[in-house]
Parts: sequence; structure tokens; C-alpha cells
Amino acid sequence: MLSYQHIYHAGNLADVQKHALLARMLSYMTVKDKPLSYFETHAGRGLYALDAAEAVKTGEASAGIDAVEALGWFSQDHPYMAALTQVRAQYGGRSYPGSPVLAAQLLRPQDRMTLAELHPREFEALDRTMNGTGARCLKQDGFEMLLAATPPEPRRGLVLIDPSYELKSDYDMLPGFVAKLHRKWNVGVVALWYPILTSGAHQPMLQALEAKDLPGVLRHEVQFGPARPGHRMIGSGLYLINTPFGTSDEADRLSTLFAAL
Repeated sequence: MLSYQHIYHAGNLADVQKHALLARMLSYMTVKDKPLSYFETHAGRGLYALDAAEAVKTGEASAGIDAVEALGWFSQDHPYMAALTQVRAQYGGRSYPGSPVLAAQLLRPQDRMTLAELHPREFEALDRTMNGTGARCLKQDGFEMLLAATPPEPRRGLVLIDPSYELKSDYDMLPGFVAKLHRKWNVGVVALWYPILTSGAHQPMLQALEAKDLPGVLRHEVQFGPARPGHRMIGSGLYLINTPFGTSDEADRLSTLFAAL
């Protein structure tokens, strides 16, 4: 069983990039009355306490969401900040939403959410947290779930593919997987997150994705310093397919803000 637990990294700068763009995309996609389908392949536990010992130990939230809030990166009406405010009001001031809880704040009753998570303890926490939201939580391999569930009904929708990359084979597998997913669900918005490491492990994956000639691609990357000495992650990336209108504007804004850190 893979050991990754996001509590050590919740609210870090990678989360800020990923969640700000996710919130902006969902906010745009829910303007229309038409329902949509939302999927996650690696959902985690859904909700995190930034004052938990694990989060305090790494200090990544202090250098992440805490720092950028102090700098005023997000107005109160930004969908990311609006969702954060709702989560804190419900769960406490040091609560931080993983992407499932963030999405639940932005989706509507007519929308469908399906979440996959394999880690036993993370899945149990996810299932508890999402109880009452209407989300379908599956203790299942997320890649298998997604291929089995697509094309979905309703066909409009978005998937967040957010593996930990503990399995190095993920880098090799993902370009073919994403292309296959797009063939099955050609109208779906695909958001693939990846870490930017000192090793450059993501580069061959991105070259292979570019060769697929997928539609509406937006590749957004931000750089930041290592969370601690010897830490190999120095940035965060999102590779988007069928990118919703307005996402590139938010990406450009975030690029400027990250560059000034």
C-alpha cells in the first residue's frame, strides 16, 4: 500500500496553485444551469487540520496559504477564498479543504461528484467528511474508476488527476492514459497535476503529452523554493485539456504573484 498522506503538505504552495485554478474553473463551469460531472482519481481525506502535528512539522502551510493570504493574493469574492471561508466557518479556522471539499463548496445539487481513494485510512476519513454532500466515494484505483465511469452522464464535466507520483511508472503511463480518456470523453475538462522536481522527472511526460496534440491545452507552472533543505519539489504544474474560458487569465495572474515571492 502506498504511504503518501497529504496532511504533511496540505495548504502548501502547490495546493494554492492547484486549488485556485480548480476553483476558478468550477466557478465558470457552474454559471450555466446545465449539470456537470466531477471526478477525482486520488481524493485523499478531503479535509485537513493545519494545526495538526503533521502539518506543523513540515511548516508547508505556513509558507503556503498562510503566507499568500497575508499578502492579499485573493479577494473575498474569489471562488477559492469564498470556499475557504465557508470551510473555516463549518470546521474551524485552521481547517483546509482538500480538492473534494473545495469542489463540494462550488458544485450544485444537480452536479455529480465521484471520488476515488485507495489508502484505507484516507478513504475512511474521506467517506466521513463527504457524507451528506452527495458525493460517491469509492475505495478503488482512481485510473480504473475513471475509465469505467466515462463518458459520464451528464457529459459536461471535469476530472482532477492528482497522483502522488510515488510510483515512478505514473510519469510513463499518464500520457497514454490521458489520451485514452480524451478519446472516451472528448468534451471533458482534464486537469493533470504534477510536481516540478529537481530531477526534472516531469519533462518526458510533458513531451509525450504535447505529442498527443490534445485540444484546448493550457500548461501552467509555478516555481518556489524547497520547503526545507534537501526537499526535491521546487514547483507545481497543471496540464489542462479543454481549458475553460478565463482560466488562462487566472493562470497569468498567479504566475506574476508566484514570481514575486
